[in-house]
Amino acid sequence: MTVIEHAWLPRTLCDSSCVRAGGAPPSRRLVAAVRSTYRIAAALMLLMVVPLLAVPLPGRGRVQRLYCRIFLRCLGVRITVSGGPIRNLRGVLVVSGHVSWVDTFVIGSVLPGAFVARADLIDWPAVGLAARIMKVIPIDRASLRRLPQVVATVAERLRNGQTVVAFPEGTTWCGLAYGQFRPAMFQAAVDSGRPVQPLRLTYHHRDGRPSTVTAFVGDDSLWQSLSRTVRTRVTVVDVEVASLELPGTDRRELAGRCEVAVRGQIAPRFQHSHALAG
Repeated sequence: MTVIEHAWLPRTLCDSSCVRAGGAPPSRRLVAAVRSTYRIAAALMLLMVVPLLAVPLPGRGRVQRLYCRIFLRCLGVRITVSGGPIRNLRGVLVVSGHVSWVDTFVIGSVLPGAFVARADLIDWPAVGLAARIMKVIPIDRASLRRLPQVVATVAERLRNGQTVVAFPEGTTWCGLAYGQFRPAMFQAAVDSGRPVQPLRLTYHHRDGRPSTVTAFVGDDSLWQSLSRTVRTRVTVVDVEVASLELPGTDRRELAGRCEVAVRGQIAPRFQHSHALAG
């Protein structure tokens, strides 16, 4: 199926060179193969119990956070949390930069909620089931006409006290470079009068070097991204919790405030800092 390219459609400048720039040092092939086989088997077994997360039991949020952390450990991904306290408020729009499908499990381990995600995510093997359980709000990036309906759905869920997670860049970047926060999703916070919780996700290797191993960019397939992740010895993701942002009345101003909270600075937004990889 041909997708019509609109001028408003977010585009990433990242490609396979970004993944190589932040890749892990070479490891022994046999060790990496055994490691990846074990991890994929463990992750698949854990995905078999995903339907249990839909059971409306007390403390389900805590169970979802624990499930996401265990699933990430199966992939070799570790989580650290820094910054401000995590406030268990109802009806909060959570925003962060977007690097990979792994982001959904990372945020789910800290602030579980419904995700605004690409519509075809529902059709992905295994991950699609988890997406349906997490009540993903699908968005078709090629259809501008459907965007107001998605924003209205997000606003309604926020009014009903649900946590909703969105990625305002509109597409994935490698993590060494990043895109601008688009204001559309912030309209939902303005319309519902609910606050926004910015999160800064930083992927790095165990020795502290920036990592693009989990990135899902360019012509990457889900399998390629998954393979890089499970073959790497350890990937550490730091989740920095920024201060809550009140919605105000201007979605563009709100998007700008949240982008500063997530990035720390606005420029350089589109430059690939490959030198950081060492």
